[in-house]
Amino acid sequence: MTTTSTKAFTVEYAGITDTLVTKCIVSKAYNTSETTTSNHVECKAIWDTGAMRSVISTKIVDKLRLAPIGKTRVFHANGESVVGSYLVNIILPNQIGCSFLQVTEGDITDTDVLIGMDIISQGDFAVTASQGKTKFSFQVPSTHDIDYVKEYNQQIHTPVVKDKEYGRNDPCPCGSGKKYKQCCGKNR
Repeated sequence: MTTTSTKAFTVEYAGITDTLVTKCIVSKAYNTSETTTSNHVECKAIWDTGAMRSVISTKIVDKLRLAPIGKTRVFHANGESVVGSYLVNIILPNQIGCSFLQVTEGDITDTDVLIGMDIISQGDFAVTASQGKTKFSFQVPSTHDIDYVKEYNQQIHTPVVKDKEYGRNDPCPCGSGKKYKQCCGKNR
């Protein structure tokens, strides 16, 4: 996979989500430095860290009139199968380009592209869930060594949600009905 210069994008979802979805553009593989246009399809992509390779739907194969470069054995939730493999270019949000990417054809529910670890492993990928929202960021190439344990131990980040501090005369949070100073706060 070849990519353009360092670029990044962030998607923020209104609530907590269990599915990461972005827009993308898929085209036949072509040299982006020599050509500026190509027949392409705009579609939705699901990001899947459990997939080794990216996958495109039969609909994309048909729309772009892609010719297979070979056959590949794939393993999926329904077992295994032998499917066509294709060379494509995929453009992610903020013009992050992946050229001459070998993908397989597959049956993908509710979308036309599945972004796998062949793309994800080329950059920094982070998902956070804070204050009732999910935020998903990706940049390529990788520029960070993310280690949350190290950051926690060095107290680099301040938690977004702090533990409530109880006053001596507040009701105890344990639910006993006693004042905090006469219950859980007795030894403080």
